[in-house]
Amino acid sequence: MAEGWARALGGELVVVASAGIEAHGLNPRAVAVMAEAGVDIGDHRSTLVTPAMVAAADWVITLCGDAHDHCPVLPPGVEKRHWPLADPARATGDETAVMASFRASRDAIRARVAALLAELNQRDE
Repeated sequence: MAEGWARALGGELVVVASAGIEAHGLNPRAVAVMAEAGVDIGDHRSTLVTPAMVAAADWVITLCGDAHDHCPVLPPGVEKRHWPLADPARATGDETAVMASFRASRDAIRARVAALLAELNQRDE
């Protein structure tokens, strides 16, 4: 979802690459809630982070504790942020409750991506 928001809100201003410490398939609930918000992430693919990706990055954003704890050592000049968000894929309850968790995550991620983009725009001024 973070990649989708970064692409949708950042447009041509940012180059986005999404990867993790584990590769998982695309969660259909994430696709559905992003579609509700007008963002198509149906073509996104889960990839493993590589040293080359990290070396080419200006920013590394981690979204879960495991990624934060196992993030590789970053080269000088690469900034890191950790956004401690609950993983909606681990939500329990009926479908209504689980989808509510996905929507809450979607909205929290959007807010954080928008704030980061605003910060980057201010730095460029």
